[in-house]
Amino acid sequence: MLIETPTKYFMVSGTGEGGTPLNAFDDALLNASVANTNLIRVTSILPPACKEIKPFKLPYGALLPVVYSVKTSSTRDELVSAGVAAGIPVNNKKPGLLMEYSCIGGKKEVDRILREMVEEGFGKRKEKLKEIKIASAEHRVKRNGAACAVVVFWR
Repeated sequence: MLIETPTKYFMVSGTGEGGTPLNAFDDALLNASVANTNLIRVTSILPPACKEIKPFKLPYGALLPVVYSVKTSSTRDELVSAGVAAGIPVNNKKPGLLMEYSCIGGKKEVDRILREMVEEGFGKRKEKLKEIKIASAEHRVKRNGAACAVVVFWR
């Protein structure tokens, strides 16, 4: 197996501004404390019995499997939001489900849609949902703004 199955995860969010949308995204990653790493985007399954941990200082240059959501904008005064949600199953031998969503609009809307997405995903799988955890952020754009939310997997 090339990559081992993660046993731990944490969720963070952040916002940022920059001279370009990419710089704004980088600033949002700095704000979320996951910058200076190499994010490897993966699809949205939480391994069975994966434990949530508190965020910690990541090693510089680490290769991190992540699920993330980002929204950038260059429209002054626009509100951008991004979020991730973890659906935790009742049966911890079953996988959980991660969802990501971003929009022009507020964090409240992102959180509502994320809940609906997790509930639908569990319904399609005919699995019982124990709880939903959400990390989200919103940002009012000044020049180039970004909001991001990230689930970081760790072994």
